[in-house]
Amino acid sequence: MRKKLKSLLIGQALKSTESESQKFNVFWGLPILSSDAISSVAYASEEILIVLLPVLGLASYKAMMGIAGAIVGLLLIVMFSYRQIIDCYPLGGGSYSVASDNLGRIPGLVAAASLSIDYVLTVAVSATAGTAAITSAFPALLPHRVGVTLFLISLLTLGNLRGIRESSHLFGTPTYLFIVSIVFMIAAGLFKVFVLKETPQPNPQLMRQQVGDVTTFLILHAFSSGCTALTGIEAVSNGIPSFREPSQKRAKAVLALLSGLVLIIFLGVCSLASVYQVGYDPDRTVVAQIAQSVFGRNSFMFYEIQFVTALILSLAANTAFTGLPLLLSILAKDGFVARSFASRGARLSFSNGIILLYVLASVLVIAFQGETHLLIPLYSVGVFISFTLSQSGMFKKWMTHRTGHWKHKAFINGFGALATAVTSVVIAENKFRDGAWLVLILIPLLVWLMLTIRRHYDRVRDNLVIPENGKELILSRPTKNYVVLPVQSINKSFVKALNYAMTLGGVIEVYHISTDQEQTDRLKRQYAQLNVSFPLVIEEAPYRNVNEVLLSHVDGRQRGLKEHQMLTVVLPQFVIPKWWHNLLHNQTSLRLKSSMVKMRNVAVITIPYIINE
Repeated sequence: MRKKLKSLLIGQALKSTESESQKFNVFWGLPILSSDAISSVAYASEEILIVLLPVLGLASYKAMMGIAGAIVGLLLIVMFSYRQIIDCYPLGGGSYSVASDNLGRIPGLVAAASLSIDYVLTVAVSATAGTAAITSAFPALLPHRVGVTLFLISLLTLGNLRGIRESSHLFGTPTYLFIVSIVFMIAAGLFKVFVLKETPQPNPQLMRQQVGDVTTFLILHAFSSGCTALTGIEAVSNGIPSFREPSQKRAKAVLALLSGLVLIIFLGVCSLASVYQVGYDPDRTVVAQIAQSVFGRNSFMFYEIQFVTALILSLAANTAFTGLPLLLSILAKDGFVARSFASRGARLSFSNGIILLYVLASVLVIAFQGETHLLIPLYSVGVFISFTLSQSGMFKKWMTHRTGHWKHKAFINGFGALATAVTSVVIAENKFRDGAWLVLILIPLLVWLMLTIRRHYDRVRDNLVIPENGKELILSRPTKNYVVLPVQSINKSFVKALNYAMTLGGVIEVYHISTDQEQTDRLKRQYAQLNVSFPLVIEEAPYRNVNEVLLSHVDGRQRGLKEHQMLTVVLPQFVIPKWWHNLLHNQTSLRLKSSMVKMRNVAVITIPYIINE
């Protein structure tokens, strides 16, 4: 039943040889790996206005356009820098791979921790922003926004568990629909104002008079808020292995298209917000206000814009569902996270990473009550830290190797490192009290956790490695085997275990712990009737602590072993067909096995006996 349900939800299992067919081409790679960056423009302009409007009022729009221009300039710097990363690191990993290779282990892990936090926040922010677009069109859903957000994240998780190709087809089309719709809205809005000469009517309730002056701090605060428009740019370089061959060429094409779309849509939305002088409304997004001004409140296009915006904001999380599992798989191969994250699931996706992302994002949504503006201050810090480390790593690479046209490449990456470093400081400073402090604490904690995991794997490896004189570990001749067979009652399960123990050879000891003299006497008579030659060793347990006495006995026996000798404990175990029947049995064998496997020279063998219904 479980297998059928799994097959129904995520599809039939795929062969490992089908992995190439699951990868992206440019057409499907663009919407999947760029949905985060493209969707960020839907709320980046709103975040700028939230900072400017209370201070500058109607003067906010001129300042907003200047800030938008600076963000677009930063976008171009980052785009050219990441093209070089794609050329040099075709196996993916982005900032983590670059920083680890050129700056060392700790900077690499800082980049990995920053990216991991960013991916989790991408899912939480995108889903909550998608819910905000839905509630802008249907205000009756406002009290249920947390539930709506969790439902959207669940759908994305399920879609990604179905595999890369299916998720690209399922989630790619809405991204293209958003692009076409939002570009049409920008064109229609600008056409009405500049060609048809219509005069926009701003909502006077949302406008405020200027109450303060333009200051450097105010502009930097607004700039740091608007930098959310750049989140997701790094996803393309992280996901190079997800592209079909030639993967690097396809990745660079997607990066160029992505940068062009972000430039057009971000500047277009900021222009319309300025022209139509929309304000901040906690119940309606800036995009919703623009669509209402351009098309009318009850028009088809208004609802269509809200629908596709909700889709793209929700599906922006798909970038994280592609990027984080891939990053975790690379970290797992390097020994910094659990090995299970390196394994592909039935549909050739990194399903363990997908499930972890679902859990963490859901916890964030619940903790912040599905409020986008509370989550966004946490959002940009990690992104720009990873930007800075990747550009610094590439700069050091060119300065160290000095091959080919390294000078202009070093200039691009050096300038990119400087620009993103300054932006990181600005964002951390301006968003610190709003929640960025939490990210700055989490990053070193994650680095410490990953280093701890790596130390564990190193200790395991050191314990398991065979030295050069490994021949000394091999026995020159077989040693006598010692077997302990615990028994509480003489039955078919015990007889089956005894028969198996006899195949092992050596010295066999049938061991009984007595808690009831009458029961022990009956067991002795039944054992004598079996007519076997192995001694029956009986030990009293006056406190009825059977498991403790058995473990102590086994520990004593294994301490008396010679070098390279092993003690084998054969445990009979019932196998019950119906799961709920297990509640009626003590499961003693399982508990004993979990304790004895920690003894160095003890081998534990479980002999199942199936109970027929």
